[in-house]
Parts: sequence; structure tokens; C-alpha cells
Amino acid sequence: MKRCIRIFYIARKPTPAEWSKVAKVTALGMLLFGLTGFVISFVFSYLR
Repeated sequence: MKRCIRIFYIARKPTPAEWSKVAKVTALGMLLFGLTGFVISFVFSYLR
């Protein structure tokens, strides 16, 4: 439990620039995974 509490003392809020970078990378990852799934679904439906 002490280790968990220590993390709260060490942790800090991200700056707006850091938050923006994380949001952009997350959105890009979601877009790529969605696009990959769409392409795979399209290819398999076309092969039927």
C-alpha cells in the first residue's frame, strides 16, 4: 500500500502539450486499427 501512495506523490498532471500528443497518438492508433479491420472485412466479403 505504501508503494501505491508513493506513486500518487510522485505523479503529476500532464502538461497540455503532453496531453495533446497522447491524444493524437491514441487517435492515430484507433484510426489505423479501424482501417485495418475495415480492409480485412472488405477483402473477405469480396472473396465470397
